[in-house]
Formats: sequence, structure tokens, C-alpha cells
Amino acid sequence: MNIEPMRWWHIDEIIPIEADLFGDEMWSAGMFWSELAAGHYYLVALDTAGAILGYGGLAASPPDEAWVQNIAVRRDSQRLGIGRALLDALLARARDLGTSAVLLEVAVDNGPAQKLYTSYGFDGVGVRKGYYQPSNTDALVMRLDFDPER
Repeated sequence: MNIEPMRWWHIDEIIPIEADLFGDEMWSAGMFWSELAAGHYYLVALDTAGAILGYGGLAASPPDEAWVQNIAVRRDSQRLGIGRALLDALLARARDLGTSAVLLEVAVDNGPAQKLYTSYGFDGVGVRKGYYQPSNTDALVMRLDFDPER
């Protein structure tokens, strides 16, 4: 597996993964285009043939905070450490930018993702009622504070 910056040409391959994982709540191609155009930090995890296994993004506002915009791993590639590798890379970027905290939203019914984030030291700090639409699923807001002595 290789992790590299997401480019515009990756978007067409990402959209079917989004559709499979998130259904009606998926991000559109336009949303990914906007994220890249805004200069946010997006990565793709590629297999040896160059196919996308997963992707993730980070929007940073140093020095205060950064937000993990998304992390997604293709169903046939889950539980292989790809999500963890993407999260490692996003957190490293947030640290390099000097942010003091990283936040994210995760569906309240997504136990595996919450378990991953908790293992990194993220704590639940709030709930956004009905955040995910059209399912009206609540989002748990989680936060990881970086040690100022790092």
C-alpha cells in the first residue's frame, strides 16, 4: 500500500466507494473538488496496481484546530490497517501544522470507527442531532488535544 496526495483524477474512483459506504449521505464529486480547490489536505491509499483502497481528508485552521473531514476504506479492504494508516498521516499533518487539537464527527451508530478514534485518545465532546441526512442520524463529535510539549 502507498499513501499519496489525492488528485482530481482520483475523484471518479472515489465516488463509487462513497456510494457503497454512505449511500444517500455520500459526498458528491463536487464536494471533493471543492475540498481540493480549497487546499485541504486529502490522501488516497493505493494498492500496488494503483487502485484506491481508501481516502481521508483534513481541514486545518492552525494554530487552533483541524477537522478530519472523512476517512473511508473500501469494504473489501477494511480491517487491514488502511484506516489507521490514513488517520496516522492526517494526525501527523495536523501536528506539523502546529494545531492544538483535531476534531471529527462520526455517526453515533458507527462503533468500529469510534473504537478506532478512542484508541488514538479522541474523546466524545458533544452530539450533533440529526447531522447526517437524509437518515437523520446523530453525529458524535470527538476531540483529540495534542500535548503542548510535543
